[in-house]
Amino acid sequence: MSEPAFLRFPDNFIWGIATSAYQIEGAWNEDGRGLSIWDAFCHTPGKIHEGETGDVAVDHYHRWAEDVRLIADLGPKAYRFSTAWPRILPEGAGAVNPAGLDFYDRLVDALLTHGITPYVTLYHWDLPQTLQDRGGWANRDTAQHFAEYARVVCERLGDRVTHWITHNEPAVAAVAGHFTGEHAPGLQDPFAALKAAHHLLLSHGLAVEALRASARRPLRIGITLNLYPVHPASDSEADRQAAVRFDGNLNRMFLDPILRGRYPDDMLAQLGPLFPQIPAGDLTRIATPLDFLGVNYYSRAVVRHDPNFPIVEASGIHPEGNEYSGMWEIYPPGMYELLTRIWNEYKPSLDILVTENGICVPDGLDFDGRVRDDRRVRYLRDHIAQVHRAIADGVPVQGYFVWTLMDNFEWAHGYGMRFGLAYVDFKTLARTLKDSGRWYAQVIRENGVRRAESGE
Repeated sequence: MSEPAFLRFPDNFIWGIATSAYQIEGAWNEDGRGLSIWDAFCHTPGKIHEGETGDVAVDHYHRWAEDVRLIADLGPKAYRFSTAWPRILPEGAGAVNPAGLDFYDRLVDALLTHGITPYVTLYHWDLPQTLQDRGGWANRDTAQHFAEYARVVCERLGDRVTHWITHNEPAVAAVAGHFTGEHAPGLQDPFAALKAAHHLLLSHGLAVEALRASARRPLRIGITLNLYPVHPASDSEADRQAAVRFDGNLNRMFLDPILRGRYPDDMLAQLGPLFPQIPAGDLTRIATPLDFLGVNYYSRAVVRHDPNFPIVEASGIHPEGNEYSGMWEIYPPGMYELLTRIWNEYKPSLDILVTENGICVPDGLDFDGRVRDDRRVRYLRDHIAQVHRAIADGVPVQGYFVWTLMDNFEWAHGYGMRFGLAYVDFKTLARTLKDSGRWYAQVIRENGVRRAESGE
């Protein structure tokens, strides 16, 4: 029996789009906003591509109404965005900045007016610098401050916002921010990285408690993890064991505490005295029941054993003959592999959402003002088809969010990597919908995607 050419999704499937505050808002020093670790990092010479910053980003703070209309024109059911902690609590704790809450108040109301469900992410890496000055995520107190921040935001928006995500990609915040130093705050300290990882997870559990305690209506709460199918670079025993360790460090060290209430035994044995002492009750809090798990998938990890660095291993392997974006290998089957692995191995009693999936490829305005980003269309189509395949095999995937609405500040890459469905002229900040945006709007309207034509 031949497979259908059109893959229709369940009637209640959630089609969405995702962004993050620091990457789009700008207005870094306006209306009472405090400094974040990314403000400090970006203004440190040599940290960001060509010395670029998120000071203006794409000026969403001032152009939010225009951007909401753009979202509405695309037609998604949901919009995932993050609130900026230093915009709401400039010192990280204590006095609340009313203007910061007012901004998100207006944004939420505008989304609801257009029939778009807001999905609020509380932390997308922009820790207030004042808290970093006191130790940041390596300091246990930051977890408590995060819970208070969650309470403040929920008390203001919780009468209208029912979908909440505590953290975006805590593994990146811990590893890239505290171990490799590629991201803010730019540390290279394995002890700090492991403390940060645990305190990020603890703060997640505390925030879930704070959200539920502050709620004036039933909420749906989750966390978003960046996860990878991990493949050995060869069939050698050394590479296979390296893949197990890499999976443990980047996947299981976050999945296991959240879904099983414990850290993986093999990782604790491997890390030994590097791993911090865990106070009683922390893991119970971290495993507080959730309503959904957000999965961010971009590519797989191909791992080779590194005898000089056996804990994290070498993952930057690029198999020959495959297609690559500006940052990663393009590997659609990994979406199916990841979703089915989570469902079959962890058997979670919650829904699953693909909260980010997208690609950076070179694109630009053609002579006629059109952006023909065919590679992005192919990437999205092929990955959405793998989501459909997972659903057909029983995985309860409830939604899919494209990363991202428009080209923006891509962290250490500055403005050199374009992920958007809309093209942004970074000089004028004009937005132009790309072919991929029009294509995704059609996917939403039809609630499904057409398979690739043979020979593509």
